[in-house]
Amino acid sequence: MHIFTASGVLLGTMALLALIDNNPVACLLWLGAAMMIDGIDGTLARKYEVKTILPHFDGSTLDMVIDYLTWAFIPALFIYYFIDLPTNFALFAVFIILLSSMFCFCNVDMKSQDNYFVGFPAAWNIAAAYFYILDFPPFITFATIVLLAILTVTRMKFLHPFRVRLFMPLNIAVTLVWCACTTSLVLSSPEHAVWALWGWGITSAYFIGMCLWRTAQEWFN
Repeated sequence: MHIFTASGVLLGTMALLALIDNNPVACLLWLGAAMMIDGIDGTLARKYEVKTILPHFDGSTLDMVIDYLTWAFIPALFIYYFIDLPTNFALFAVFIILLSSMFCFCNVDMKSQDNYFVGFPAAWNIAAAYFYILDFPPFITFATIVLLAILTVTRMKFLHPFRVRLFMPLNIAVTLVWCACTTSLVLSSPEHAVWALWGWGITSAYFIGMCLWRTAQEWFN
């Protein structure tokens, strides 16, 4: 299972090479593949009790290192090179992403007891896909980056579809539909993939709704 987790660094390398080759589509696809591995490697490791087999190898540290690479560092560079940002603000946006992500990955209270992320979980690979597909005006993109960075230090809950037990089958199904729609939209423009755009919007609304619902539960209890 550790080898499976470690393969994420290979996919991250391919994403970085695609970025260097000025190929944003390939970069996003490689990052998406790395995200899928990250989504299931922990579940497999717990199922097969890898910790008891290799007690001196810290799989959590391995996972964190790869996550910072594929969820924060490479996506930050992707945003710098391929996403329109206000003049003279691009490098500042990268700094915001990388520094806020460091806080996220070092936060010992990163997850709640029911496995929701507490604060924005440095999902900049997902944010990068939204920026690329939606092509916001530069200042809206920058404002969104600032907002997400601020949410990193809040108590707002974000769904982990492979760890939250409540509605887990539905959460996973919605995630897979979202991945399929996102892939289709990355490969073709929204006007040529209307079904994917609708599916993407509905699944995105589901995730936002789950996050707001769980956050509201804590506020009012």
